[in-house]
Amino acid sequence: MEFRILGPVQIYDGDADVSVVPTGAKQRALLGALVVKAGQAVPVERLVDELWAERPPAHAANALQAHVARLRRLLPRPARGPGEPHHEWLVTRPLGYALRPDRTLTDAQRFHRLIAEGRALAVTEPVRAVDVLREGLALWRGPALEGCGRGAICSAEAALLEEGRLVALETLYDACLRAGLAQEITGELEELTTAHPLRERFYELLMTALHRSGRQAEALGTYERARRRLAYDLGIEPGPVLRSRMEAIRHHGLAGPLSAADGHAGSGTSRRAGPRDTTVTRTGPGGTDLGLLHDEIAGLRHRLERLAREQQDLADRLARLTAREVAGL
Repeated sequence: MEFRILGPVQIYDGDADVSVVPTGAKQRALLGALVVKAGQAVPVERLVDELWAERPPAHAANALQAHVARLRRLLPRPARGPGEPHHEWLVTRPLGYALRPDRTLTDAQRFHRLIAEGRALAVTEPVRAVDVLREGLALWRGPALEGCGRGAICSAEAALLEEGRLVALETLYDACLRAGLAQEITGELEELTTAHPLRERFYELLMTALHRSGRQAEALGTYERARRRLAYDLGIEPGPVLRSRMEAIRHHGLAGPLSAADGHAGSGTSRRAGPRDTTVTRTGPGGTDLGLLHDEIAGLRHRLERLAREQQDLADRLARLTAREVAGL
């Protein structure tokens, strides 16, 4: 059995080849929160807040217990070998409830495993890396934890998973460029810059793909589009990485690890760069892969921004709770 959260939350029973989808919003929120915290006891108070936020029912603990009972009936019975004791997926703990994952996986765990495998292959075997990364990204069926409401547990996890998806996409298209697939990915990157107009890494990858496809003017036009959007929305100029890419393209200094003629290189190895070659992935002292380092820095930056937003949300919630307590005096 597999719990799936990369899209609408559901339970996939592999033995019966059936997907079980909770019908009610509260059931979806409960299942989503328990899957996110699988193996941990989630206190009743946190689950009540997850399901009802600032408007819990009069007897919230009893209402939660009823939802837990309905969710238990949805869960298939765990498989067990000869002599193994029977157990439930969803168990009651002294302070709350816990989902016992045992040997089951979530689609999010499979996603992270495949992306890590693809990232490890990206430098030495980019063609194989592209296949592995696309396999991981194909697990997404929609926005993470879709339909689970806006509770703190599901919202925070959905944001983390979405950031992981975007970083995985950046890694995928970097691997595509290493594999000589520039022409094949320009359309996909165009869509990504439209969908995520403030994410500079997608613009950089698109500029590189366009230039390697012999479309230098369009590559420079992409930089101008990024510059105008960043200035309009954030009041800032493009960062140094994007500016460096623009300068390299403007001066015809970008050739990449594979030339257009070598785009079929199935072994994943690259030929020696020419004297004017500055690769898309860039290497620093000691062979450090600056392209992947850029991914990590971007991911950390977005996580810090998200943590700041979550901290502000918690502060606002505390202020509202305090206001209610004062009003009740």
